[in-house]
Amino acid sequence: MDQPLTRIRSVVEFDAHTFIAGTTEVVTEYALTVFVDGQEFATLVCTPADFSELVVGFIASEGLLEKIEDMRSLEVDEEGGVAFVRMQRKVEINPDHFAKRYITSCCGKGRQSYYFYNDAQTAPVTTIGPLLTPFEVTELVSKMQSQSDLFLETGGVHNAALCDSSQIVASRADIGRHNALDKLFGYMLQQHVSAQDKVMVFSGRISSEVLLKVAKMKVGVLLSKSAPTDMALQMAEELGITAIGFARGDRFKVYTHPERIVM
Repeated sequence: MDQPLTRIRSVVEFDAHTFIAGTTEVVTEYALTVFVDGQEFATLVCTPADFSELVVGFIASEGLLEKIEDMRSLEVDEEGGVAFVRMQRKVEINPDHFAKRYITSCCGKGRQSYYFYNDAQTAPVTTIGPLLTPFEVTELVSKMQSQSDLFLETGGVHNAALCDSSQIVASRADIGRHNALDKLFGYMLQQHVSAQDKVMVFSGRISSEVLLKVAKMKVGVLLSKSAPTDMALQMAEELGITAIGFARGDRFKVYTHPERIVM
């Protein structure tokens, strides 16, 4: 059964000098508990769409999956809020690193508690990625924003778009910024999409967690309309990723590996 992405809520809105009663659309939250080979692995709080992509991308970013063929089966029970993954080979889940956790839609302390700088040591150094003109940079960000229907309706989700140098290949939205990226990671693995010439366009802040996810996808260029963090830029420099922030209108800032941006 399809889960609703939004619900109508009654509101009282203040506009200039008066209160007005009305309705508005708000995004829904959904909890999906993931089991890997019978072991409870994580509960993801997400926008209820693209479940299989989310699960595949999440376990891949956690290091359990390198290619889709590593997974024997995936079953999602939307009504029960559970997903069951069976791997081709037995996966040993280290309780110290892969302890049961509840992954919220926010990006606070709970999310950061199991992300470590050491993750960067297992992320591949990227030497690929397309060359982009400044016009292509600003156009890709503009296209992501114009196609973000759920955001335009509610203002309550993050958006990510996998692109080539001129157009969007696939885009996903979610209340969790990490989830939006994981859905695209899952899409790439399921559809066997090469990262060779791809760009990731993202609506949120470029944090170290976001940078690591993009690195694990082997995407060489990350564009965002928001700011980066210092640790994210250190990682981007070391991992060969071109990180661009504050891409708004016809302006942007290239923080790392500017050689991919050409006139």
